Amino acid sequence: MNDKEVYFFLNEKAKHKGEMVTEELKSKLACITESNYKKFIPKKQKKKIIVNELVRRRIKILMNVLTIFSIIGCILFIIYGLRTGIFTSEVALKEFLMPFGVWAPVVFIVFQAIQVVFPILPGGIGLLGGVLLFGPVGGFILNYIGICLGSIAAFAIAKQCGHKVIQLFFSKKMQDKYMKWIASKKFDTLFTIAIFAPVAPDDFLCYLAGTTKMTYLKFTSIILLGKPLAIAIYTFGLDWSFNQFIEWFV
Repeated sequence: MNDKEVYFFLNEKAKHKGEMVTEELKSKLACITESNYKKFIPKKQKKKIIVNELVRRRIKILMNVLTIFSIIGCILFIIYGLRTGIFTSEVALKEFLMPFGVWAPVVFIVFQAIQVVFPILPGGIGLLGGVLLFGPVGGFILNYIGICLGSIAAFAIAKQCGHKVIQLFFSKKMQDKYMKWIASKKFDTLFTIAIFAPVAPDDFLCYLAGTTKMTYLKFTSIILLGKPLAIAIYTFGLDWSFNQFIEWFV
């Protein structure tokens, strides 16, 4: 009789007799389980566990590095914009966007979509970029399109990859805070309220929704209807704040 069979036999015997497992027996069972745990896991599975953990750590480091460089890049761009006047002069802004031609809005939409799928920057930075480059109304429209496309893409990725993608991109703290929503029968309601609210971690929630039974139609409807309010609040709020900054410090 091997260790696994012994473990099963002792457990069944204890249950059958209705006896409490003694501390001594618990200790023996723990030793058997711990010493032979690796034997019960196929080699390929053990290798997979190790590789997944290494991949997770490497992706986390990569995203942290990209976040740092992206924030530095945004700061430098704002300094450049203030010095060249592209944020205060319509003529200077047109000259800046001229090399991109009609593709300037498309490039920004793609940037916003990617920013949702790979959340390396705070969402407010991308929204501010839309305001600075295309004005409050144009920025709102482009932000809305890009964020909605990125949200749907994140949902689709989670549908295919499951919880693995959440573990790769988001902190354990955030996972612990919101993963319990999945067990609730009111997940769809909670998700809808969070999308309408301007303070929820929408990127994470879009991935989380992709791990549930929510359909593409329902998810897309919630995103298209729920995003405008939060984006409008951020867009016009950032526009006002930046104009105040310009008046006070520039």
